[in-house]
Amino acid sequence: MTRHPERAPKAATTTSGEITRTDCRRCGHEVHGIDGRYSCPLCGWVNHWSEGHTTLPTGRDDNRE
Repeated sequence: MTRHPERAPKAATTTSGEITRTDCRRCGHEVHGIDGRYSCPLCGWVNHWSEGHTTLPTGRDDNRE
């Protein structure tokens, strides 16, 4: 397989990335997430994206081509 550098994915750029923890609201299992966004591997609970500690980038901020 030949790699084409012009097609290589660009590295993600983030200014945050703090690992955070909480208890799952459904089953009580300790879960870890990034910047206050969580999903529980046991029961599938996911908190709403707006509950995170930072704002998410917009589509315009995504500089993938």
